[in-house]
Order: sequence, then C-alpha cells, then structure tokens
Amino acid sequence: MGIWKFVVLVVLAALVLAWAVVIAYNKGRVAGRKAAEEAAATDEDAWSLFGRDVPVRPTERRLVEVLPEALIVTDRNGTVHYASPGSVPFGLVSSGRLNSREVEDILTQAASDGGVREREVQLPVHRNQFPTLNGKGIEAGQSLPSNTLYLRVRIGDIDDDLYAILINDVSEQRRFEAVRRDFVTNVSHELKTPAGAISLLAETITDAADDPDAVRYFSGRITKESARLTELVRHLIDLQKAQTSQGVMNPERISALDVARAGIAANRVQADARHVDIRLSVNGKPVPLDEGEGEDPVEAPKAPAIVADKEAMNTAVKNLVENAIHYSPEHTTVAVGVSEQGGRVVIRVVDQGIGIPEQSLDRIFERFYRVDPARSRQTGGSGLGLAITKHCVQENGGKIAVWSREGEGSTFTITMPEAPEEHGGDGTGERTRQ
Repeated sequence: MGIWKFVVLVVLAALVLAWAVVIAYNKGRVAGRKAAEEAAATDEDAWSLFGRDVPVRPTERRLVEVLPEALIVTDRNGTVHYASPGSVPFGLVSSGRLNSREVEDILTQAASDGGVREREVQLPVHRNQFPTLNGKGIEAGQSLPSNTLYLRVRIGDIDDDLYAILINDVSEQRRFEAVRRDFVTNVSHELKTPAGAISLLAETITDAADDPDAVRYFSGRITKESARLTELVRHLIDLQKAQTSQGVMNPERISALDVARAGIAANRVQADARHVDIRLSVNGKPVPLDEGEGEDPVEAPKAPAIVADKEAMNTAVKNLVENAIHYSPEHTTVAVGVSEQGGRVVIRVVDQGIGIPEQSLDRIFERFYRVDPARSRQTGGSGLGLAITKHCVQENGGKIAVWSREGEGSTFTITMPEAPEEHGGDGTGERTRQ
C-alpha cells in the first residue's frame, strides 16, 4: 500500500505541475500580446500615415494614381524600382533604368548631398514629319504634337538608397507663355507701325508745304496708314466682342447657303480684281452665287439650316473667303461648299493657294499670328481675321478646323448643328454666350 500511495502522490504532483505550467504559459502569451499591442500603438511606423485601419499597399497605389505628377522610384544608380503609369508617356525608363542624362544628373546631385533637387529639363520627342489627321484637319485650339517636352523634375530621398522622382509636364504652360509673349510683341508692333508712319508723314508734309504734289502724295499715304490703324482697332474691338462672356447673341433660323452667299458677295470685287473664280455648291451640286440667278426652283438642292447669330456667321465665312482670295494665285479657284452630314451642317472654303506650313497649323487661329508677316502686310491683313472667325463660330456652338499642305492649298471647315425642323425662331430671341 505504501508504494501505491507514493505513486499516486507522484502522479498528482506531476499533474499539478503540468497544470501550473499551462497556466503560466497562457498568462505569458497574453501578457506578451498585450505588450506587443501597446508597443505598436506607440510606434507610428507600424501603421499607415492615414490611420491605423488603412491598408498600406492599396493606399500607396491609389495615392500614386491621384498625384498630379508622375512618379519614378530608383536607387542612386538609376535602377528603377517603380514607375507609375503616368510616367510611361515621357519615355524616361528603358530596360529597368533611367535613360535620360539630364534626370540622372539631378539624381546624382540629390544623392550626393541628401537634399531635394528640382529643375526643368527639355527632352526631344521623335514623331512623324506629318501627323495622321482626319478629313477636317486641325481644329481651332487643338495643338500639334510638339517636338520638345518641358518637364519639371523634383528628386529627393525617401529611404536608404531609394529616391522619388516626381515629374510634371509643363509643356502646355510654356507654349501658352510663348503665345502670350508673341501677342504682346505683335500688338505693340502693329499699333506702333501705322502710328509712327502717320507722325513721320505729317512732319514730311510740313517740310514740303510749298510743293503741292508732295503734299498730295504724303497726305494720301497718311490716309492709307490711318485706314490701316482704324481697321486694326476695329478688329480688336470685334475680337473683344467675340470673346467677352457678357455679350448677347441673337440666334435665329438661317440658311447655311445664305450665309455662304453673303460671305462670297462681300468679296466679289476682290476676287474679280485678282481674277479668282469663286464656285458655290450645296451637297456637291453647283448653285449660282446669287439667289435666283439661272436657278430652277424645282431642281435646286435643299439648303440645310442652322440656328445662329446671322451677323456673326456672315463675318466668319466672309473672313475665310477673303483669306482664300488673298493667298491664292491669280486665275485659280476658291470653292465654297455647303452640305448636311448626319445632323451637322458643314461649310467648307477650299483654295488652291500657297498653303500653310505644318508647324503653323495649330497657331493660325491665334491673335496676330502670321505665317508670312511680309505677305500679310502686302495683302493688308491685320492678323486678327481667323481669331475673330474662331470665336464667331465657337460662340454659336460650332467648330472650325483647317487642313493644309504647302503648295497644295488649304481647306477651312465650319461644322454647326443642323436646325431642327420644328424650330420656328424669329430672330427675336436672345441667348448669352457660353
């Protein structure tokens, strides 16, 4: 019996010891977990910057996607660890490395002093000599692809041998600044030239007061320069009216054919003087330049209608026909066509003139921009006609585009919504320019 009691006591002692070990282990595990949680709660690096419950990886990805700048992450040697989708169009990465010498130089400077470096770089862009265009060509306000990218690059370290490269495309901003500089320069020059000429001619008349022939000659020159200055100021006023958001237009249902005929009629004298033939068509069928002239009312094609400000549209087409005549050689043809295409009314002015260089196609609707300044002064242009045309068309809800090649002529296309059949506008309504 003594031995059995001893065995039982040993077993009981072992069980008690095992139970105590299990209890101690569980208490230790709970205490360790609590200690780890308390430590993590005081360690900000253990949580997302945007909150404890925010997942880090998806949040990082979304943050990169909504950044206005493209992001590339590299080491100091230019080996790319990450490149955001927005960085792909810049072509700065190839075979897992930076391929831009300029960006690598900025990275080297940032890595050497541990600071943040920022600089604007210019990168050449290789593209086809002439872009693939649709039948309408370049729309007003649409830019041709540039041969140079202007990128604002900011580089700083974000970890041990890890650097963030933030890239912002400022090409459009630089282009706008260039256009603004050109406008200020051109308007200053255009106003100064006739004003200076009038002053000089007036002094010459004073010196030649005793010579009637000289007085008549120089007074005629003053009249010519005054007319040029008056036309320039008038065009500036017209442009301002077309651009202002406070102007009121008077939309009415008008015939696109009547608009084309009005634009042609305003330029018939100039066309005859330069021996330029003007032809008019509706949906591809020739029609007389004057309403009712040799026209069979039964066989006459139906002209599409638009709802627009009559004066503005007449001005737009008149300017296009005028340019076509001025920049066409003698004994050539200017064709004006009106057509209806899928609920849209199209007015085209086609010439056989000198054409427009590719690099100027997206700039000809800018104020005072001239492809050939010398020829423009010879023809008496102010450099504002196409800018006024663009605003007249756009403020009536239409679009204007240009297609051209040097030596092959130019085609200007106005596209307007077709007037609904039930529209009975009487011209008395008003709508504010958008």
